[in-house]
Amino acid sequence: MEKSVNLKDIDRAKLAAATIAVEYVKDGMNVGLGTGSTAAWMIKCLADKIYNEGISIKAVPTSNQTAKLALEHQIPITTLDEVKFLDITIDGTDECDENYNLIKGGGAALLHEKIVAAASKKVIIIADQFKYVDTLGSFPLPVELIKFGWSSSKDCVVSILNKLGYKSYQINLRMNDNVPLKTDEKNFILDLELAEISEPLLLSRELNLVPGVVENGLFINSCDLLILGENAGKVSVHEPSRNLVSSRDVDVDRIFREFKY
Repeated sequence: MEKSVNLKDIDRAKLAAATIAVEYVKDGMNVGLGTGSTAAWMIKCLADKIYNEGISIKAVPTSNQTAKLALEHQIPITTLDEVKFLDITIDGTDECDENYNLIKGGGAALLHEKIVAAASKKVIIIADQFKYVDTLGSFPLPVELIKFGWSSSKDCVVSILNKLGYKSYQINLRMNDNVPLKTDEKNFILDLELAEISEPLLLSRELNLVPGVVENGLFINSCDLLILGENAGKVSVHEPSRNLVSSRDVDVDRIFREFKY
């Protein structure tokens, strides 16, 4: 029986972007796998590519959640310590501005994602069109910090925001039910509601100087390719280094029906 297609518009957009992204994966590559809802569609597409084309890859997941999903789809996983470098990483984003700076960490994997991105020759960011914004900040900026003295570290973050001129912001400790959420590294996350981030690089540098802060969710100059999906299956491919934008069309319904997993 043919699989019925009943996808939400936002999932159509994510699947369209993921479909184009996995075209860049070739036989023998070491591949970083991002975390989040768009990355989950990418894993499905990658599993189908491996099945249909018979390619062999080594995949490094950026979270326990992604590792579990990859194994469920029979994608072989390994560690970054084992492979040392990655040919390509495909990951999602919570926001991307016109300079291709990103906010990531909505899935609580920002530390692993940043380490994996730094070890990659090419980083492909996939997202739906609504993640592409003029200015970062509508999405809360995650800051990962160790549990010890976290409230003191938070006070330091407050001082930095005040020094940099941020007004009317809020800082929330991310919760999981009634207890603080813990990342895969057992750290806490502060979500900074800033409304607008005028100088992402400056803010990123200042936040990472706070003792106890492990990393923040601003990814600066780490996007080599941005692939944005739209509802109807149209995709725009942005190449920042060449200042080029091209368009593609994806038959999302057909791809979804033909998924092996």
